[in-house]
Parts: sequence; C-alpha cells; structure tokens
Amino acid sequence: MISQHSRHCTVELQALPSRIGQVRRIVSAQLRYWHLDPLIERAVLGVTELLSNVHRHAEPDKMCTVEIELLLGRLTVSVHDNDPRLPVVQDAELFATSGRGLAMVAAVSESWGVRPHGESGKVVWFTLPASSAAVPKISPYDAGQPQPQAQQCDAGRRPATRGRRSEHAPARSAVAG
Repeated sequence: MISQHSRHCTVELQALPSRIGQVRRIVSAQLRYWHLDPLIERAVLGVTELLSNVHRHAEPDKMCTVEIELLLGRLTVSVHDNDPRLPVVQDAELFATSGRGLAMVAAVSESWGVRPHGESGKVVWFTLPASSAAVPKISPYDAGQPQPQAQQCDAGRRPATRGRRSEHAPARSAVAG
C-alpha cells in the first residue's frame, strides 16, 4: 500500500531485489514532487542499503515498510521490518563485496539509528538536511487546513483511465512478493 499525508510517504513491500528498484523510483519521484531534488541521490542510496539488509538478513519474512517524511527541515527515511535483531556496523575487509551498508548510510546521512519496534521488529532510519532553498513554502493546506483532495505517494503516476483505479482509491501494489 502507498499512502501520503502532507509531507509523508509510506510504501509497504516485500524486500526482494526486483522490488528495491521500484522503491528507488518511488522515492526519487516523491522527492522531485516535494522539490527536494538535491537529496535524491543520498536518499536513494540509503534506502537501497536498508532494503538490501532486510533482503539479506530479516527473519521470519522480508515484509517491510519504507517511510519518508519531511518535517522541520529534515528528511527522515526509515525502514521497518519484522526482525527484532538490531543491525551492527561492521568493519568490512578491504576486498569484501558486502558488509558496508550501514557504514555507507552513516557516511551519506546527517544522522542514523535503529530502534526496536514492538516485540517483533525494528526501525532503521537516517536523516538528511533539507535546505531552506529546497523546501517549498508552506501553503495553508500544509498548516492543518483541510486538503482539497487526497494525494497518493506515487507523484509520477499517469492520470486515471478506464480500467484503472480511481484517483481517490488507495494505491496498492499488485506485484506478488
């Protein structure tokens, strides 16, 4: 399911390699929609690393939720999965082909962390500063006024046509896995 409220976007998925590319495109489109183009490269790299960790390490399943939120000049990207084991930053060998994901997230972000989520999960997150030049001015609608129309997280979607879901229906992934 994909949903958005003001400057918040959520994508639920199974962290499979084929789905990670889709989430990268969704994050890129959403940040373009929010006029945060300078953050795209770092946000996409970070979310790729976090989803790759879910794919490689999460038990008992690969289901997860990616959230991006713009609040008070900070973009926060988080990934919630159903594995309570907390990740650890590793010192990767010079020629190792894996083990650098969290170190890369730490290198490209302003801050990052992990917290338990309930009894059977965790959230791994990172933040990026959103410069005042990149953040659009707040409209009356962003300040708690009623929204004229609910918007979906898929900022790059095509207009609805016959046989497609209504613009007001929640977006749901039909891709298995």
